[in-house]
Amino acid sequence: MAEDRHSQEPARRPGGRTARVRRRILEATAELIARNGVGGLRYDQVAELAEVNRTSIYRNWPDRTTLVADALATFGADAAPLHDSGDLHADLVDFLEALAAATASPQGRAMLNVVAAARENPELRPVVDEVFDRRLATLRDRLQVAVERGELPATDLSLLGAMLTGPVQLFVSRGARTFTRADAQQVTSLVLAGVRAIAAHGAPADGELDAEEA
Repeated sequence: MAEDRHSQEPARRPGGRTARVRRRILEATAELIARNGVGGLRYDQVAELAEVNRTSIYRNWPDRTTLVADALATFGADAAPLHDSGDLHADLVDFLEALAAATASPQGRAMLNVVAAARENPELRPVVDEVFDRRLATLRDRLQVAVERGELPATDLSLLGAMLTGPVQLFVSRGARTFTRADAQQVTSLVLAGVRAIAAHGAPADGELDAEEA
């Protein structure tokens, strides 16, 4: 196809034909994973849906695992961007709200199914781990900036990221109700307050909280 032939030329500017073709391939891959699962992913179907030549896919992604990881990671990054406005609390609330909307979408729910399937598939597990590592890397970077600015005390940023994003996945997986912006604000406030309180006063000993409440 004409557009695919152009995709073989070096990109002359960000967002040019090559970038658009690459994006179509990744979007088609994610859609097919959502529809058929990772096990049913075929390069010829990706090429047909993306309207490109199959050789374009093999040239850029000779390994299917890399194609799957790139497709899933791209979806996550695009769907839930994390900005740096200088206000950590506001940035995290925006991020969690966007993450909830993305996870609740048909594509996002399919990604949760892929995560569940990975427990029984040793070949799929590294892909899922890589996708989540990529998604959380941006969050860790933003949290690290907050530590360097003095907005947060030094802490385990991976654990902090899991504490922030965990409720989103729980809400969507259970499907009891929608994860709202108010939920995002409450989760962010509770998690950040807890981290700061522990840094200031130390972790309470077993039973200490009960004794204080009594």
